[in-house]
Amino acid sequence: MAKGKQKPAEQLDLLTAVEKIVELARDSGLKPEFFRKADTYISYLASRLDLTNEQSLMMALFIDNSGDRETSLHDLAKFVGCSTTRILKYVSDISVLVLKDMVRNRGCGTYRVPWYVIEPITRNEKFEGYNNANISCGEFFGVLSDIFSIRDEGEINSDMAVTRLETLMDENQHLAFVQQVKSYGLRKEDEVLLLLFAHLFVDDNDDNIRYYDIKFLFDDTRHTQNRIKSSLSDGSHPLLELGVIGYGNNDGLADRESFHITDDAKRQLFSEMKNIALRPENRRNMLRCDKIVPKQLYYDKKIESQIDELANLLDDDRYRQIRTRMEEMKYHSGFACLFYGAPGTGKTETALQLARQTGRDIIQVNVPEIKSCWVGESEKNIKKLFDDYRTKVKNSKLAPILLFNEADAVIGIRQEGAQRAVDKMENSIQNIILQEMETLDGIMIATTNLAQNLDKAFERRFLYKIRFDKPTVEARMSIWHEMIPSLTDDETRTLSSKYEFSGGQIENIARRHAIGKILHGESENTLDELLGYCNDERIETKEKKTIGF
Repeated sequence: MAKGKQKPAEQLDLLTAVEKIVELARDSGLKPEFFRKADTYISYLASRLDLTNEQSLMMALFIDNSGDRETSLHDLAKFVGCSTTRILKYVSDISVLVLKDMVRNRGCGTYRVPWYVIEPITRNEKFEGYNNANISCGEFFGVLSDIFSIRDEGEINSDMAVTRLETLMDENQHLAFVQQVKSYGLRKEDEVLLLLFAHLFVDDNDDNIRYYDIKFLFDDTRHTQNRIKSSLSDGSHPLLELGVIGYGNNDGLADRESFHITDDAKRQLFSEMKNIALRPENRRNMLRCDKIVPKQLYYDKKIESQIDELANLLDDDRYRQIRTRMEEMKYHSGFACLFYGAPGTGKTETALQLARQTGRDIIQVNVPEIKSCWVGESEKNIKKLFDDYRTKVKNSKLAPILLFNEADAVIGIRQEGAQRAVDKMENSIQNIILQEMETLDGIMIATTNLAQNLDKAFERRFLYKIRFDKPTVEARMSIWHEMIPSLTDDETRTLSSKYEFSGGQIENIARRHAIGKILHGESENTLDELLGYCNDERIETKEKKTIGF
């Protein structure tokens, strides 16, 4: 085929169409000549993905430019050789892609195409999105949690969130919960507010909602927040008038800045959900393995060998085999692992990547949530955490990983002869964790920057203990190149030799560099710019000063 000649539509596939669009778009300025040459490919992609031509053009550019990192509108403009203003004309088309969940809005004008969208395209198949019609009530609340989560993170605006929630409700009118919500005859934003109250109660066991819990829901520019806050405060909000929600209580007086779903409303709304207050799964702290972004990590040989062994152990076939053998030998079959070392050396990210590689979800322990200010509640919380984890292990095809991040907050050195209530509570929590680790049926990973603060009683209960040291010069060079691929070998060696940074610190600098590109465009001297960021990152105290009166 002659160079530049278009393939007939019947010979195309999705990846080829994307490739051709990108090839023709590069430095084209998106001028009429580009659209004439790319028409066949754009039209084909639009037809196959059920998009407009403008949306399919943006989709192709995002697919090619995203990779593992976000792509800004400035990046797209630079790629095609036009002004950023020209790309801004496509913002409404990009918004449709976000609404269809084909592109994720990462904030500050940056976007990323998730792998779950790209993967079917590599098979010449259309991304069909998620089918949330006719699902169970438990699944309904799972989707509800996801929608509120991505709204809270700013990946969709309030209009998109409302649209998704309306669609979810319309597709599941068979649920008693949906029918009850609809029976109140609420206007759109009040219905969304009720869905948020229900989500916080069901998924987070939160029955004390305050203004800061709901302020993320609506954009300030629409003044909806002020109307809702005012009507909640003066008692005129429909949810208060209908008796669906009530005020909190402060020493016997109504607290007009906190709210809860009333008992009558709970009976009406959650009639099809048994033991609603004791739901074992806290979805906010559950991270699904398919939501973990793949990330290349670099270790020295010793750590890499240990991580490989652990990954091999967590492979489901090998895991089941080892568990059976351990039980035959009268050993308990749980696996507790400790990752310790300096901050930013990849401990938490390693746990995430192990989960992704082995197909295991992660239950992330939120220590502040466990430590209640009420006497006796903290102990109940930690016991419930392990009870819920056991239930999850029994009900899951693959045992999830229970992740205690910065674990020294709960498994530090116990207080001898504790007298204060706080110290006694800390000791009680630790005793419960020690007992649970003895009978652990599953996988627990704890990370800590302060191994020296770890109580000795915990040390022997960790089967695997892996120390994470700061990366070598060679590893730092690989990390620099991974984070900023445009760097030359000489530049990465200069940065790696001059600064003994951890991977986390290098990532901080790479983010600063990316933000600089968005704000100011490409630097004339990237190395000098990075050296400046490195000096900012390295905090050194030259002189200690005494502060007093």
